[in-house]
Amino acid sequence: MTPNSGNDNRSRALALESGGAGMDIAALLAAAAPRRATPEPATDPAVPQSATGWTVAGLAAVITEIANRKLAEPIDSETDLFEAGATSVAAVEFVAALIEEHGVELSLDDVFADARPRRLAERWLTRNGFAVEAPPADPGLPAVSGGHLATPPVPSGNLPAAIDIDEDLALASADIAGADRLPWVGPPPLTAPRRVLLTGATGFLGSHLLLDLLRHSDAHVVCLVRGEDDAAATERLGKALRSFYLPWSSEIRRRITVLAGDVRRPRLGLSAEQWDALAQDIDAIVNVAAAVDFLRGYPSLRQANVLGPLTLAELAMTGTIKPLHHISSVAVFNEVAAPSMGEDDPVAHLDRLGAGYDKTKWAAEALLRRARERGLVVTFLRPAGIGGHPRTGAHNPHDLSSAFLAAFSRFRTMPAFRYLNVAPVDWVSRVTAAIVGEPQAWGRDYHLTGVPSTVEDVRRDMMLGGMNVVLKDWPDWRDDTLARIRREGVAELEFLARMLESPTAQQLCEASMTAPAATMHRTRAFVAAHGLPPAVRYDARAQQRTFERLADLGVARLPDRADAPYLWFPETLRGTVTDGDDSHPCELALTLSIASMHQLVTDRRVDVAGELRCAALHPDPLTVERGDVWVRPQQGVPTESGLRHPLLRYRLELRDSDGGRWWMEGHKTARARRDLWRQARALRVDIGRAGAAARLSGEVVVPADSYVPDQIDGIRTNPELSEREQRLAKLVWLGWFGSQVGRGLAQPLLRAAAELLDLGRDAATKELR
Repeated sequence: MTPNSGNDNRSRALALESGGAGMDIAALLAAAAPRRATPEPATDPAVPQSATGWTVAGLAAVITEIANRKLAEPIDSETDLFEAGATSVAAVEFVAALIEEHGVELSLDDVFADARPRRLAERWLTRNGFAVEAPPADPGLPAVSGGHLATPPVPSGNLPAAIDIDEDLALASADIAGADRLPWVGPPPLTAPRRVLLTGATGFLGSHLLLDLLRHSDAHVVCLVRGEDDAAATERLGKALRSFYLPWSSEIRRRITVLAGDVRRPRLGLSAEQWDALAQDIDAIVNVAAAVDFLRGYPSLRQANVLGPLTLAELAMTGTIKPLHHISSVAVFNEVAAPSMGEDDPVAHLDRLGAGYDKTKWAAEALLRRARERGLVVTFLRPAGIGGHPRTGAHNPHDLSSAFLAAFSRFRTMPAFRYLNVAPVDWVSRVTAAIVGEPQAWGRDYHLTGVPSTVEDVRRDMMLGGMNVVLKDWPDWRDDTLARIRREGVAELEFLARMLESPTAQQLCEASMTAPAATMHRTRAFVAAHGLPPAVRYDARAQQRTFERLADLGVARLPDRADAPYLWFPETLRGTVTDGDDSHPCELALTLSIASMHQLVTDRRVDVAGELRCAALHPDPLTVERGDVWVRPQQGVPTESGLRHPLLRYRLELRDSDGGRWWMEGHKTARARRDLWRQARALRVDIGRAGAAARLSGEVVVPADSYVPDQIDGIRTNPELSEREQRLAKLVWLGWFGSQVGRGLAQPLLRAAAELLDLGRDAATKELR
């Protein structure tokens, strides 16, 4: 292992986590087959062993040594690998190395649950029947130490389970008790903040919140960002903003200060002088930073998610007294079959939460509520799923709701659930910024969950988008989706696959499936009182750009010609074409269809199939191999000096029975004439061999007696839609198409009227001269 191997590991991890081609956790783990079937203790005499094999200290030393090969900086046996910077790839390689070198087989669930080498050693030894010595005595409650609330580790029991619930409860209790060491303070000044400390600015929500704080206030924002120094932290922040399609300009850099630090470390990783200066200078704290990982256990996540907020509470109560705005989560309600999720409802019982992430969010709220009793003004802001940005399509690839939606679109299946509580990131960010800037809103609990969607809402959204999904029971959907992710090697959905494999994460998913609709009465009242955009459901239109981004990454699968059509109808056109001398009859029997309303919104295009009959071209019909119709191409910008406004453009690729290739180009246009009915039906066409100029030109027209029976009464929809959805599909199509053609026909009339008015003014001006 070379000295730079830690950097190599980080590069590989970043490639995997951003969708690197060919990288798959399951494949990496499978590649490292165990060479020893039985445990082999270390032979180093300095490593303590028992007479029957491994001791906790001996195995922990071996585990620590192997872990340090994967990390940039060495750790001890009480430091969590992930807190020290380990990635998913490093965890897989670590597990594989233990198997290969010592025959010690740990599961990834073991590592994710608690990645402290000592605890990993205890788990393995207990599970394999080795004697485990008694743990050290409990060193006691947290104590204030030089401006940092230090929480010593809590001893563990000898349980064989992958997740030690008793230890989680004991550890959480000790962490929460840390609030009892905070000082007593009075209220902060009730004025809009002028200098705000923001953590988590490089994350999905944090980056959008940074921009909203700058847009909607005059505050200067101090961004705490991990980095070797302030310059490296600034570069990291800029890269993060650009990755979410957000601006990174000189004006933004002028209004922020980037401070290299880490919420996981004592005093945020700052020097005593920096800590003291920050305590005096800032007048509000917004905490968005969190380790969002649904596979890791409470011990592995507590440093960022629990002790970090405790350190920020200490900062808020030191020097200038200031409010703390804490981004929590509705995960604090995440027990299976939770009765309700209101802003003032009791949160879940800690012992009923399965995932370490849920437990840490619960514990952070619990200790901050204790801090409230000592005078801290703390605001809890609880999002649920945070959806992509409706305009840019920026999204969080590790958000559970985004992963579910991507899987729904890719595999065309969906589990039966009660509600999906998701709000787009721009709305969550905007409301949060407004609450931070309004002193009268501080100190309360807010839900930023948006308008919940039922399973039928989501299913209808998917179908309106052309993605006809099949409903399945949760166990069947889980097994099928996991198998398909593995079979297709979808790297971007690897973390979802790991969740579907993990018993603990499955409990979190099941809790999400059975969750009630989150309510947000206080948030709605605040939004209405301050003229903010009201919450709307994260529906098909809001998701459109995100689905496009996901499709570009190869994760989601948007509807295409290969899918069953969403809606279709016949169109017949008859007329004559000429070759310059002679006229020839020409007839088209077409079927126009759309795979989804999505293609109308994005490129205003309709798919075409069918055939063309013209004896001058070939005695047999020409088959349409690919056909497109664009509705009001170029947004109806007129051609021919403004006399003709385009209504429809046809482009057909055809093949004759002998294999010959042909093309047809057609245009429906509108002019300021009275025969609007005929203009809507007449198509000027040019036809020629592939790669050659047009051979025939002319006009074909939809017969007046077939227009309504075919294109209105003849509309057909996907039979998998319900009767209500079929009626809705027809109405949406007729409304959209009718409005487009109506606008196209009206444009030349309006243009002519405007020109007449201009001529009248010109004439009057000339008379005055």
